[in-house]
Order: sequence, then C-alpha cells, then structure tokens
Amino acid sequence: MSEKFEYKRMDRRSAINWMFAATATVHFLNSKALGLGFNWEDVNKGYGLDPNLMTPEVPWERIMTPKQLRTTAKLADITLPRTSVESPSATEVGVPDFFDEWISAPYHAHQEDYKVITEGLAWIDEESQRRFGKDFHELEEADYTAICNDIAYLPDALPEFEEGAKFFSKFRSLTMGGYYSTNVGTKDIGYVGNAALLTFGGPPREVLKRLGIDKAPW
Repeated sequence: MSEKFEYKRMDRRSAINWMFAATATVHFLNSKALGLGFNWEDVNKGYGLDPNLMTPEVPWERIMTPKQLRTTAKLADITLPRTSVESPSATEVGVPDFFDEWISAPYHAHQEDYKVITEGLAWIDEESQRRFGKDFHELEEADYTAICNDIAYLPDALPEFEEGAKFFSKFRSLTMGGYYSTNVGTKDIGYVGNAALLTFGGPPREVLKRLGIDKAPW
C-alpha cells in the first residue's frame, strides 16, 4: 500500500479558513476552541510587522499520516455518504483535510481532540486487523458495519467498546461540523443565510393585518 493519501488535498489557506469558520458557526464542535487556555509566547510591546502577502506562512504543520487520512476518509464517508449529485460524500468536500487542520492546530481544545481522534483511528485499525486481518479502509461493507455498530451509541456499547464509542461520537461531531459548514452542506440543509433580495414587496398582508396596521397609508 502506498504511503500517499489518494485523495486530492485542499490548499492550506482554504482548509484553515474552513476550520475557523466552522468553529465560529457550529457550536457543538467545541465551545473551548480557538485558543481559550492556550498560552501564547510573551512578545515585546509595540506594533507588529505587516504580513508578507507574497509568501504567506502557515501557522502550523499538518500532522496526520497517510494511513490516518485513509481511515478518516473511509469513516467519514460511512458517516456522510454521497446521496446525490447535490449531496456529495464527506470526503468529496474535503472533510479529511478539515480533520487534519483541526487536530493539528496548537490550541488546547484542538489538542484534546487530537488525542481522541488519533488514538481512536489507531484503535479502529487494530480492531479491524484483529477481526478481519485488514486495515479499516480496506474493509467491505458487512465488515466495517459490524465494527461501526459496536461503537455507534455509547450508552449501549459493551465495556470493551466504550473507548471506541467515545471516539466515534467525537468523530461524527467533527465530520458533521465540517461538512455542514461548507457551501454544499448549508445548501443541503436548506440554509439560505444573508442573501440579497432582488426585490422586496413589503411584509405579507396577513402579517400587517395581525398587527393591526394593514390600513396604514404606506
């Protein structure tokens, strides 16, 4: 098996912007994300330097291995598979890159998720090897479904699967948070957002009548 991740990678700037946007808009990802509890280095007082826009720096290195990315892609597409042309799979919109940026970020909450996700990915591959002699991303539907069913719901998980169930719960949250903060995801759930109107005909007549102002001169 090649050590290269087979899917096209997203550029760093887009992936980092996505991560920050998801944190700001999807509250269940982690309320402590983006630096709370993170100790910044002491710096001299004064004005900072202008950024070098010609060669922008990335704030941290991506740390996920090709094997971790393959397992992430497989499990993310099980969580959110392609259902139509308008609703592509999690991997098709770049969710593995979202994971890579998320758990690579130096903030305290992200580092907590790094531990849960990396240990969980290792566990699910080990469990896959133990049961079927293959890594998780190589499994057929019946086999990966058997593992996922054992870790799908923490309250019902057997003791030997509790850690796996905790991981899968966090994994699903990150997958959905990443997916539904993309343009594809917001469109899929029917979110319109702050869209400009070409015309505005005023409030509906029934609303004005209910407020008792339907006879107003305007």
